[in-house]
Amino acid sequence: MVRIRLRRVGPRNQASYRVIVADKESPRDGRFIEIVGHYNPRTHPSTIVLKDDRIIYWLGVGAQPTEAVAGLFRQTKLWERY
Repeated sequence: MVRIRLRRVGPRNQASYRVIVADKESPRDGRFIEIVGHYNPRTHPSTIVLKDDRIIYWLGVGAQPTEAVAGLFRQTKLWERY
C-alpha cells in the first residue's frame, strides 16, 4: 500500500518536514517514491507548500494520507478540491 506521509529533515530541535509518497513498509526517513511538498511548523504562520496536481493524482490511484498529512490537506483546503 502506498502512503502520503511526512519525512523529517533538518538538524536536531529544528525539524521541518517533506511531504512524500512512499510504500507503507519503508522506514520514516528511508526510501520514497516522490516528494510532493514540504511543511515547516517553526515559522509563524506555518509554511505549507504542496504540489496539488501530484497529490490529487496519487489519491486517485489509491494512496492513503496519514493523519498528520490529512490535517495539512484540511488546512490548505486540498480535501475540498479533491
